[in-house]
Amino acid sequence: MRAIRFETTGGPDVLQAIEIETPTPGPGQILVRHQAIGINFIETYQRTGLYPVKLPAIPGGEAAGVVEALGEGVTRFKVGDRVGTTNASGAYAEASLVRADRAVAIPDGISVEVAAAVLLKGMTTEAFVRRTYPVKAGETVLVHAAVGGVGQIMTQWLKAIGATVIATVGSEAKAEKARALGADHVILYREQDVAAEVRRITNGAGVPVAYDSVGKDTFEGTLASLARRGLFVSFGNASGPVPPFAPARLAAGGSLYLTRPTLVDYIVTAEELDESAGLVFDMVASGKIEIEIGQTFALGDARKAHEALESRATVGASLLIP
Repeated sequence: MRAIRFETTGGPDVLQAIEIETPTPGPGQILVRHQAIGINFIETYQRTGLYPVKLPAIPGGEAAGVVEALGEGVTRFKVGDRVGTTNASGAYAEASLVRADRAVAIPDGISVEVAAAVLLKGMTTEAFVRRTYPVKAGETVLVHAAVGGVGQIMTQWLKAIGATVIATVGSEAKAEKARALGADHVILYREQDVAAEVRRITNGAGVPVAYDSVGKDTFEGTLASLARRGLFVSFGNASGPVPPFAPARLAAGGSLYLTRPTLVDYIVTAEELDESAGLVFDMVASGKIEIEIGQTFALGDARKAHEALESRATVGASLLIP
């Protein structure tokens, strides 16, 4: 089968198309024949070495497709079932092995493309707005990169539960998109002082929670946007990692909290995984969240996909199609 592999860390040019043997599922595993593969920023972090992985490596964890073979003891699925996962073993390939308890059934009415585009980003949103900080109706929330993959889903989810969303984007075209998604206030972070605008919008109070996937470039503005005892949810490094800082800064900012959550700790058991995925699929099926697949790339064009992602040229979700 075809796969994308990198043997050294570096830029998108280290991604190489190769041919490898199709794996055979072991006990408790399923072989999933991919029909769509989700592209996420975490793969760029692994490729550059920011998140170390064992080399050589086939990137990717999110994919959707059809169960082609079952390992010993698997009863959760049968051959031919449509499944999605965020835990594939090397998803940038035509097929991958997945632990059966790390895959979820794709319900009728949800396409494999939408499943591959929404699972990781949607469950991340579910975990962060329901469990990291249970956002309540009427609360005002700051969302950075509001028209990115997670940002689009998060903005719509927050609006569905009655929150007021302050969105940051990098251009007027993206500002229009954020408003169409339901954002109540939009800040052009390249042109405006984010913290000053947040304070103006909130009459000086700041926000109780801010979701920041950008990292280094937005860290200071996010910190200065929080209300007393506010929570900074840092979950990405699109502009680079946040530099070290003294914990005393949290005290000086108003007894603030900062967390660096990752989805894996919110879907530890099969029951947690099924519940989270079910809530995501329900939001999509109900029409409360629309999934925009902004761009698709052939599997062999993974390098172009990473270039587009890192240049912030993408809107919504990005997919590789085998």
